[in-house]
Amino acid sequence: MSLPSCLSVGDVATWDASVVHRYLSLFGEAALDMLLTARGGDLAHLGCRTGYPDTLFAARLGEGTLVGLDPSPAALELARKKATRTTGVSIEYRQADRLPTDLPDARFTHVVSLHPEPLPASRRALADEMARLLLPTGQALLALPMRGSFQEIVDLVREYTVKHDDVLLSRALDEAIAARPTVDSLNEELERAGFSHVDIDLWPTVIDFGSGRELFDDPIVRLAVIPELEQLLGRDDLDEPLAYVKEAIDCYWPGGGFELTVNVGCVSGRRMG
Repeated sequence: MSLPSCLSVGDVATWDASVVHRYLSLFGEAALDMLLTARGGDLAHLGCRTGYPDTLFAARLGEGTLVGLDPSPAALELARKKATRTTGVSIEYRQADRLPTDLPDARFTHVVSLHPEPLPASRRALADEMARLLLPTGQALLALPMRGSFQEIVDLVREYTVKHDDVLLSRALDEAIAARPTVDSLNEELERAGFSHVDIDLWPTVIDFGSGRELFDDPIVRLAVIPELEQLLGRDDLDEPLAYVKEAIDCYWPGGGFELTVNVGCVSGRRMG
């Protein structure tokens, strides 16, 4: 199983400036809110991208170590530059693209992942890796879009399948919806991986966009939402359905003000001894 896909060199600055600020911060703030800390600790951040919110994790820990893993060399380079401003906590970034990682067993007090790969098999592999890396009673934090996220796009793709009698895409859409976790299914996934004291908080929110064109030009949709949708549907030939979605948004919301639902979920689990 893989960590999140590699960001291109050209997309790294856009990710850090736009996606982190307006989108990934929703998940980072949820994880920070649930982070259990005493002074010191060792934290592993799986899929760290450009290093958000590692400096905030470091400030909460005060001292200790933080190791971030990501497949993108350009993202890691930017993360390292930002980490030079951090004191007290030693921060290291390594390139990695597969699970399990080469990090040692039972080494960390905390393991965190924000917006991981969306397929259930990937989440299970991630939960197993978190359990392997944690010390007894250590904390895993996983923040991700829950079922019902991006429902407006899903509904319009569904409308496309009806109008074009696309049975295969309709079935794939059903499977994609079911692949998104619920509170109960996420709780079961962590318990199956060996976690106890599982706690899940939800932060339903919306992100404002203008026209359909603005939606699909936005880095959040281009770099985060659409790649997830392609993975969940198991296909990358979505040009026609997404063109339909763009036109439908401009038709149904002619004055702008389109809002996209994001059901942010964050789960905390403690490793059983």
